[in-house]
Amino acid sequence: MKLKRQRRFEAEVSTASLNDIMFFLLLFFLIISTLGNPNVIKLLLPKSSKSSHDVSKQPISLSITKDKVYYINSTPVPFPQLEERLIAATANMEEPTVVLRAESSLTVQDLVDAMALGAKLKIRMVLATELNK
Repeated sequence: MKLKRQRRFEAEVSTASLNDIMFFLLLFFLIISTLGNPNVIKLLLPKSSKSSHDVSKQPISLSITKDKVYYINSTPVPFPQLEERLIAATANMEEPTVVLRAESSLTVQDLVDAMALGAKLKIRMVLATELNK
């Protein structure tokens, strides 16, 4: 008596190339996320309960770190030259707007000094905050 073995074929999913695909996806998203906003200076902003208004035009970013280093967009500027650099940066704008991004550990006097320059130059200054959640 001749007995035949029944071979069952089971479907398999080959996962050999899955590691490569996941690595390329991870690399792609890391590169794209850094291209999203390359002029970012890491600051811990003060908190607020809600946003006052959005700025529709392209504003100039004035960042102040906890070491009192001033940045216009991403260029470091010493405080004595800040006024002339703000004049140069806002020279060709109709309604110049500066978003003031100051570290939360700074004193009020540091904020007043920066905002006084804006008032002197007739520049609208907007203080950036983080939204409380």
